[in-house]
Amino acid sequence: MSQSKTTRLDRVTLGTLLVTLGIIYGDIGTSPLYVMKAIMGRAVIREEVVLGAISCVFWTLTLQTTVKYVFLTLKADNNGEGGIFSLFTLVKKLKKPWLIVPAIIGGSALLADGIITPPISISSAVEGLKIYQPNLATIPIVIGILMGIFFIQQFGTRTIGKFFGPMMMIWFLMLGVLGFSHLIDNLSVLKALNPYYAFHLLSIHSEGYLVLGFVFLCTTGAEALYSDLGHCGIKNIRISWAFVKLMLVLSYFGQGALLIEYAGSTLMDLSPNSDQPANPFYLVMPDWFLPFGIGIATLAAVIASQALISGSFTLINEAIRLNLWPKIRVKFPTNIRGQLYIPSVNFLLFIGCVFVVLHFKESGNMEAAYGLAITLCMIMTTILLGYFMVLKRVPLILIILVELVYLTIEVSFFISNVQKFSHGGYVTVFIAGILAAVMTVNYLGKKIRRNYTDLVNIVDYQEILTDLSQDQSMPKYVTNLVYLTNAYSPSKVEYKAMFSIINRRPKRADNYWFVHVNVVDEPYKLAYKVVKYGAHQNILRVDFYLGFRNEQRINVLMKQVVTELMHQGEIDITTRYESLHKIDAIGDFEYILIEKELSYDNDLPMKEKIILDLYDFLKKISLSEEKAFGLDSSAVKVERFPLIINPVEDLPLKRLE
Repeated sequence: MSQSKTTRLDRVTLGTLLVTLGIIYGDIGTSPLYVMKAIMGRAVIREEVVLGAISCVFWTLTLQTTVKYVFLTLKADNNGEGGIFSLFTLVKKLKKPWLIVPAIIGGSALLADGIITPPISISSAVEGLKIYQPNLATIPIVIGILMGIFFIQQFGTRTIGKFFGPMMMIWFLMLGVLGFSHLIDNLSVLKALNPYYAFHLLSIHSEGYLVLGFVFLCTTGAEALYSDLGHCGIKNIRISWAFVKLMLVLSYFGQGALLIEYAGSTLMDLSPNSDQPANPFYLVMPDWFLPFGIGIATLAAVIASQALISGSFTLINEAIRLNLWPKIRVKFPTNIRGQLYIPSVNFLLFIGCVFVVLHFKESGNMEAAYGLAITLCMIMTTILLGYFMVLKRVPLILIILVELVYLTIEVSFFISNVQKFSHGGYVTVFIAGILAAVMTVNYLGKKIRRNYTDLVNIVDYQEILTDLSQDQSMPKYVTNLVYLTNAYSPSKVEYKAMFSIINRRPKRADNYWFVHVNVVDEPYKLAYKVVKYGAHQNILRVDFYLGFRNEQRINVLMKQVVTELMHQGEIDITTRYESLHKIDAIGDFEYILIEKELSYDNDLPMKEKIILDLYDFLKKISLSEEKAFGLDSSAVKVERFPLIINPVEDLPLKRLE
């Protein structure tokens, strides 16, 4: 994707701030829909409980979202890109192999918990209709909205995305105005700014310490905020967060002020639906405004879902580039940088969301399951953030202080969320476990194969390749023979590549190309390097350096490389056939892909054998190499070689007379 065709929000303007509202704050911005309802539950409303709830929410937004993410974590950008995988690419420079563990756990947890975000946001919004129709079946409506959201992903969100910012501006202004209108009626609720009430809540709430599991819902979108850093830039996020936080705080304080007026009652008493408690979010709305409020809330929930779906696509795409996920088809429906579409992930997310809706049925049930996995992600981010500060030579005492404070907070949230496991949290934990297993197998499988791959120096074979290309006694196989190699060193290739050229079926060609793709930490880098070997300089090693968010379109990139080399007179790719050479006909290209299949003739440790078997299974169900690299299938040949590791010793075979 060229620089001229990309859109990036680096500057701070009213327009970029508006776009930031639409992209970044969907998840955390819709939390007022369900947080206070979840905290209050069905218990009797008491002023000290309400004050404690608001105090917990306020200080969670301040310490967790504002200080940790907006001010600290956003500094850990990888050339402007954020998210736990970007953070991992930064800290892996410390050469600590085990850091891949928190990256895998965090990424898996973020993806898994995201399956609940669209259903809970949309369900909470749509359930507002029950104020008018208490017996309304909301499940078909929610699933219908989800179908629409996932269907439009294939077209990109360039057009409708223009409305996200203005819509979220309306949403946040609505939160602020409604909250302020009730806050001024009962300013005593401002006492909740005192953190004493937050600590006091833990001793008086009916759920005790476990109430933190519901408080945590107010900050679940903080990790997504960091993941979307590359779309908007740190300045836009920090400036817009001041406005967003103010509106969120006004909303929570306004809901609290209203609830205090109903002290002694329960949310069940205030509900028109005898089965479910009332939602404080809708109680703050005047009757005449309710239809508009429900409509705006539903649109905000749709935007929140869109932001999370886009974030999931980005996470999987980064995982693919970091060798943490099998290759799957990635599409770029628009020319906006960072916007992509992954059909298989889109389908699985849709199935997951529909399952959540059908399984939990109502937002109240989803609240009991939401947040468990994301706490794990935040803990993993904190661990990686500590090593990032080490990388930046931050004083050790500050690193220890930050790690101690936030690990204490997040482990507390995690412990309080553990009780959600039996209430539905097992769903996200199970999904996160599967995702983590896939990432682990893919990472270890590639590592084991790489360790057992024999590499040879190109220099050692340049003479025989030069002679082979000049051998008129042998029919020409192709004009330009291209091998894709996994060897990182520019002077080496796999032994199997040389075996394919020389031994399997001697392949005479005018030019031999060995192409390697280096996925680099700089997200959108596009560069290449060429090293030439042989007396006729017709043996070429081409190394591409592609950012982990770039599409690996090798066919297109190779054409550009060849064109540049021709224009500079460094290579002649015209056919050598006399009848065609005089008209400068371009010679043909053929790509050879070498696939290594685990041989039966192995004596592997059981652990490695299981990993490689699972890795081979993932490869079979994932995208083929030729499609992953964007190669023209008509010019690709796949050669399979047995991968023999620790061959079995000779058997005691005897020859009979």
